[in-house]
Amino acid sequence: MSTAELHTLTGAYALHALPEDERLAFERHLGACEACGQEVRELSATAARLGLAVSVAAPPALRERVLRDITTVRQEAPASGRSARAGGSPGRAGRWSTYALAACVAAAAAFGGVAVWQNQVAQDARQEAARAAQHNEQVARVLTAPDAATSAADLGNGARGTVVVSQSVNRAVFLASDMARPPGGKVYQLWFDDGGTMRSAGLMDPSATDDAVLLDGPVDRASGMGITVEPAGGSEQPTSDPVALMEFQDA
Repeated sequence: MSTAELHTLTGAYALHALPEDERLAFERHLGACEACGQEVRELSATAARLGLAVSVAAPPALRERVLRDITTVRQEAPASGRSARAGGSPGRAGRWSTYALAACVAAAAAFGGVAVWQNQVAQDARQEAARAAQHNEQVARVLTAPDAATSAADLGNGARGTVVVSQSVNRAVFLASDMARPPGGKVYQLWFDDGGTMRSAGLMDPSATDDAVLLDGPVDRASGMGITVEPAGGSEQPTSDPVALMEFQDA
């Protein structure tokens, strides 16, 4: 993908809409393109605000008022009306009125349930969009920071890892390329190296061979990072030999 094409991906990246290969290529480009970094930060902030927008909810008493008022609404004509002239039975009409009322109540409850479900789905989508926008913005801040320092390592079998650290932002991003998937029931776990003491920095997506991970927590005084294979859900301390150990470089 050419540099000119990468410049056009800021909007899609801010909306978390790029396929994995394009996303990783764009994030590598971000480290060297100040204009794209600024545009991504602005678009991500806008997307976050839009994602947090909410619709106006109906008053809580609306459903109760509708169900209460419907019991006072006449469902059939009086006995002297159309049904009586046609020789219909008031008792039968009364039963149909009861059935109609029950159907209306059931429909109101059903539509109310659908509305609640639809509102929940929309709210979940807004929250997911806000989380994606926030993640992209944080990754972009690290990659485009003036003091961003990069370290790279060969992870074996053609895989490569790059870690970008910004002391001013106090965060780090790990970029993985062509990593083998972990064994079933296992996950790659990232660690900060605090002077020989390993501090958990989050988990990688076990289904992704290429990934960009914002390490959990601040860098603080960590001098490097490590990667181990751990049981699904992660471990409090490393339980296997490291797949890789990488030292942080100074800017």
